Amino acid sequence: MADGSARANPLDALFRPRSVAVIGASSDPLKIGGLPVSFLKTQGYAGRILPINPKSPEIQGLRAWASLREAPGPVDLAIIAVPAALAEGALEDCAAAGVKGAVMFTSGFAEIDAGGAEVQARMAAAAKAAGVRLLGPNCLGFMNIAERIFATFAPVVNAGVPPLGRIGLVSQSGAFGGFAYSLARGRGLGLSHWITTGNEADLGFAECVEWLAGDPATDVIVGYMEGCRDGARLRRALEACRAAGKPVIVTKVGRSEAGAAAAASHTAALAGEDAVFDGVFRQYGAHRAGSIEECLDIAYAATTAGPPRGRRAGLYTVSGGAGVLMADAASAAGLEVPELTAETQAAVRALVPFAGTRNPLDITGQVIQMEGAFRASLAGMAADGTCDLVVNFLSASGLSPATGPQIAADIAAVRAATPEVPHFLVTLASPEFRAVVEAAGCPIYDDPGRAVRAAAALAGLAEAFARPAPPDPVPGAPGLSVPPDCDEPTALEALAALGLPTAAFRRAATAEEAGEAVAAFGAPCVVKIVSPDLAHKTEVGGVTLNVSGAEAGRAAASAILASAAKAAPGARLRGLMVAPMRRGVAECVIGVQRDPSFGPVVMFGLGGVHVEALRDVTFRAAPFDEAEAMRMIGEVRALRLLTHPRGAPPADLPALARLLAQVSRVAAASPGLDGCDMNPVLALPEGEGAVILDAVLIGG
Repeated sequence: MADGSARANPLDALFRPRSVAVIGASSDPLKIGGLPVSFLKTQGYAGRILPINPKSPEIQGLRAWASLREAPGPVDLAIIAVPAALAEGALEDCAAAGVKGAVMFTSGFAEIDAGGAEVQARMAAAAKAAGVRLLGPNCLGFMNIAERIFATFAPVVNAGVPPLGRIGLVSQSGAFGGFAYSLARGRGLGLSHWITTGNEADLGFAECVEWLAGDPATDVIVGYMEGCRDGARLRRALEACRAAGKPVIVTKVGRSEAGAAAAASHTAALAGEDAVFDGVFRQYGAHRAGSIEECLDIAYAATTAGPPRGRRAGLYTVSGGAGVLMADAASAAGLEVPELTAETQAAVRALVPFAGTRNPLDITGQVIQMEGAFRASLAGMAADGTCDLVVNFLSASGLSPATGPQIAADIAAVRAATPEVPHFLVTLASPEFRAVVEAAGCPIYDDPGRAVRAAAALAGLAEAFARPAPPDPVPGAPGLSVPPDCDEPTALEALAALGLPTAAFRRAATAEEAGEAVAAFGAPCVVKIVSPDLAHKTEVGGVTLNVSGAEAGRAAASAILASAAKAAPGARLRGLMVAPMRRGVAECVIGVQRDPSFGPVVMFGLGGVHVEALRDVTFRAAPFDEAEAMRMIGEVRALRLLTHPRGAPPADLPALARLLAQVSRVAAASPGLDGCDMNPVLALPEGEGAVILDAVLIGG
């Protein structure tokens, strides 16, 4: 129970209240207004409970008051469990009584219709004016397991309370939050807090996560998200967790095609809300899980095993087939499986001559019957120096009453001898076996793939914790003002004026001038139509490559002008542009899009005309530094086209990273920039830089 000391955080009054009033309290412990009273009484809450009900002087054996205004103060938290028609008045009572936090179970607001949304907005404004932090409406409330505060009507509590633990769970969905609660309890996972946010009239997912970042009872945060209205707040919350070394594991649902219809921009077509969330989670070190089961797998590992030093996995197995399965899973999850040292392999063969010793270390099932061999071989792998973590497949050995206790003792001894190397065990286990092994810091899974994925997730989280804090935006970064009806040469000129590397080109008003420009460059050129209305020029025959000489230049320009006029009769044609052909390692795309949640976001991927079909791109919220840009580049599936091109030197990745970071700073400083496509951006060989060949700018 919170003591009388000063509040460390304004939300402590809500989530760690010393007194709780229940407005709409019921004598029936199974009704919405009766459940929180019952839970607070039976689950050991140590603070004052004040039932509010105008029709009864007593509720479930407790003195009741007709209204909150009549109840003795101070009151930290009010639970509002009244019909929608009475909710606004109940919140007014909270304000009059000086309540600092309110949880509103009541539904019938923004989730229903526009009228309900209007009432909800009015309540949120009144709560803000009065200094009342509001959770809900239309939520299941919260539980502070550590301090036995059950401000909820979730019936799952009647089925049992999970053990006290170090996992905080935040869910935008009450029903899904209840489901996750039940899954965690069924798996014996200990929780510190359980919070549902409902309609988020005031408090949202991000602010609850940020509160948990500073909560001493919580080490790991599990989240369920459907959307985000305040991207800046979510970024701040995720960074607070990363800086505190607290893993955030999120299940984010809801696929959006927002922007896909904006055919004028590749970036808009690819920047669906979901892809941007992916990038932001990576940017701030949160792990996006594919299911709530995966969330709990990783949270369990994080609170049991601790973070590994790196991604090198030692795979120990009593089954060759399971070893292959784990090796495949490790590769898919981004773990390395290095060969063990010759000394370790020789030592293992001396113990078990028929073992496969490279890694996976296939020790075979007979090792269990060979006294001392299991502990010695497992200890050898853990101490080998090539392994940052060990995944250990033991089939059903954890169920054996004959050998299970000794195996558990051996695992605990190895874990104690090499605490810097986390172990992830795959076996079917008895409760006694599980207790010994988990106490030693070794999580147990019944599927090798789940164990490997959890280990890989912890490795990724550890990498995020090791990164320095993101730098503050560079003060005075140059902004970009998009000229009206901006065409390609104008866009390139605007980018060049900001110091971005752009290709040389010449404008040509006529076919004759285009021919002269080709001749002046003295090298094969590209000739393009210029129009603010034609973002994709190839679709109207508006581009000709490898043009040499004045005559060929005039002919190409004439054909382009005729083709564009026929294919797009309504387009404004402003002549042509001529640029020397450039060769490099690969064509990339860099884009900027204004996301409704996160504001300006930057995209990177492999470019060219097939960018939308391949969708091999990644995103980050702007601004960011060159280190983050390098991580972006490393995420594209076709990375080998940049690092190992056939018959060519690798691309200048540092130059690409510098360009990405520079674009992100420009994007953050340009409120009038709604979109930007730089496609292609030519990645030149190592040490030679990168150059923007084509650009589209979209103003607000």
